[in-house]
Amino acid sequence: MVDVRTLPVGEEIEGRLWLDELAREGARRMIAAALRAEADEYVACFEEELDGDGRRLVVRNGWARERKVTVGSGTVPVRAPRVNDKRVDDEGKRRRFSSRILPAYARRSPKVSEVLPVLYLHGLSTGDFRPALRDLLGEDASGLSSSSIQRLTESWQDEHEAFRKRQLRFARYAYLFVDGVNVAVRLGEDPKVCLLVVIGVREDGVKELLAVEDGYRESEDSWAAVLRDLRDRGLNEPCLVTGDGALGAWAALRTVFPGTRVQRCWVHKTANVLDALPKRLQPRAKTLLHEMAEAPSRADARKALERFRSEFDAKHPKAVAKLDKDWEQLTAFYDFPAEHWRHLRTTNPIESSFATVKLRTKVTKGSGSKNAALAMAYKLLDAAQQRWRRINARELVADVLDGVMFKDGIKVTDDQTTQDEKVAA
Repeated sequence: MVDVRTLPVGEEIEGRLWLDELAREGARRMIAAALRAEADEYVACFEEELDGDGRRLVVRNGWARERKVTVGSGTVPVRAPRVNDKRVDDEGKRRRFSSRILPAYARRSPKVSEVLPVLYLHGLSTGDFRPALRDLLGEDASGLSSSSIQRLTESWQDEHEAFRKRQLRFARYAYLFVDGVNVAVRLGEDPKVCLLVVIGVREDGVKELLAVEDGYRESEDSWAAVLRDLRDRGLNEPCLVTGDGALGAWAALRTVFPGTRVQRCWVHKTANVLDALPKRLQPRAKTLLHEMAEAPSRADARKALERFRSEFDAKHPKAVAKLDKDWEQLTAFYDFPAEHWRHLRTTNPIESSFATVKLRTKVTKGSGSKNAALAMAYKLLDAAQQRWRRINARELVADVLDGVMFKDGIKVTDDQTTQDEKVAA
């Protein structure tokens, strides 16, 4: 161990900065002091317990063999104090002192253990773990091998299986977001797996991952199986589902949840419309499309559509037809609270989270197998949901679930309903 008191500031010792050695030496001393204090406190608690000859039953008993432990500041040598506990329990078994700071056989801190799956999931190849972490955690960093990652991926498959069986009847869900993405795998007949993902918005406004399943090219049968499984596990009929217009989910939705409204994703629709226009016209078209999606009322959105029609229908009717075809589904969000619109117009929670899935599979050139791809995607999305924003004005989610009517984002009162009925008459 380097004597840090003799090191000149700023010089490198064996290729490592003095500051890194200082941090590791500080960590070693702090761990040693904490372990001594823990053992001394344990012994002090039972100092009055004596055997028949008046000797203490619990005493310090030297030091355990030195072992190397990897912590956030690096890998440090540690010798834990031993305690000789001669007491016996009611069943005649010897009691044992067990350190809560450094459990038996522990070789790395929980925080370091958490780093491994995070780095793997966000793109670091298993073969790169040693060289990437050597300088940070030291040459003797334990448990940073590819076999550790293999064990992690196996445990993720077990977690995903438990996730697929959990009950959903204990919460109500007002909104769902659905989407699919193709993920490459290295094994099997089909080189790609289509992941079908469902995210729900609970009554408390929290977005929650509900399903990560594989399907055949986002077909109606595949989506129907996913939605039926959610229903059978207790999912209530949602009020609105947002997704891409190309999904087979819509036909499946009419079968499984026939009373649910449909909202087409504006991000997907914008891309589809722009594909039907030459590049020189796309900036102007994109501006008008944003005006439609962000209009304060359904009538204003219609006016923006007509402006788009007047400019592009003559020479590019296909672009306009894409909007006319799905206009009712594109503007369904106007019948829900205005505070929720920014969430309901797109499948952004899934899209942004899938970026990490695609990065992971790109680095590894596939996920190895269908089950591995599913488990990896589940783990990524499960981690991502901790960062998902709770929906705005969450107190209004309960109103939506209770059937309260909204017009252009504003709650419809009894007086407004009566007035509208008189006008219609």
